[in-house]
Amino acid sequence: MRKKVTIVGGGGAVGATAAQRIIDRELADVVLCDVVEGIPAGRALDMLESTPIIGSDVHARGFTTAGGDYRDTAGSDVIVVTAGFPRKPGMSRSDLLQGNYEIIKAVVPPVVKHSPDAILIVVTNPLDAMAYAAFKLSGFPKHRVIGMAGVLDSGRMSTFVAQALGVSVANVHSLVLGGHGDTMVPLPRYTTVASIPLPELLPKERIEAIIQRTRDGGAEIVNLNRTGGAFYAPSAAVVEMVEAILKDQKKILPCAVYLEGEFGLRDIFMGVPVKLGARGVEQIVEIRLTADEDAMLQKSAASIRELVKALPL
Repeated sequence: MRKKVTIVGGGGAVGATAAQRIIDRELADVVLCDVVEGIPAGRALDMLESTPIIGSDVHARGFTTAGGDYRDTAGSDVIVVTAGFPRKPGMSRSDLLQGNYEIIKAVVPPVVKHSPDAILIVVTNPLDAMAYAAFKLSGFPKHRVIGMAGVLDSGRMSTFVAQALGVSVANVHSLVLGGHGDTMVPLPRYTTVASIPLPELLPKERIEAIIQRTRDGGAEIVNLNRTGGAFYAPSAAVVEMVEAILKDQKKILPCAVYLEGEFGLRDIFMGVPVKLGARGVEQIVEIRLTADEDAMLQKSAASIRELVKALPL
């Protein structure tokens, strides 16, 4: 029996693009749901009609959730929540807090009710706070609620490193921890190019410029697009996580997860290296940080806590 992935917010750019990538890779049947009438069904049908052309034997369907009926999502192995208001020029991720919390509150309980054994991946911004809210609202154990952020941020950093050095992106492995926002913590010491640490290849000022561009990566795209944010790279990050879970790859990726003492932090969702497999988060990988790196991680945690405090949880 094929796996099943539900994408809540599947009528939007991130959700629909993630769905198409899942179909292209023949990973699972896909269900798109969204509050917008007709759009999820139309996108799903369009994707389904592409399957004979690309040779992918999976199914896609979509439906509108305006009435709060999520029965068609039942039995999902993975639920991806991309629903939410998008960023506009001049907005930070935290500006979306209250509006997107209301969306998380509306969609998470009914969708997990129909798939009580699913793994929940949260993409909605502000990511770390929304993942925390989804964790509390779902009642799921901590290993089955995961936020997508670090994979995206690390991918952005790898792009800029590869450009700076004129090398293949396949040679670059970056690591970005912390919150998904201005206080994210890119780690040059753990970023390698063909196994060579980045500080051995670029001067400090070039690395600092890459770090700043990584932090501003989402805003740069919002400002260029004017009417919406990134979706190609975020959807690719989602699908890397989905594939690791569905194929039980035991892949180590930076993801936002619930911490209970790891890295000296408790009762918080934030990005750290984790092993992803069929059970979801199968291990949190603690790495040694310098005093400066740890200070940045603690600052990032404090920023996340301020957002979470504003939520009625």
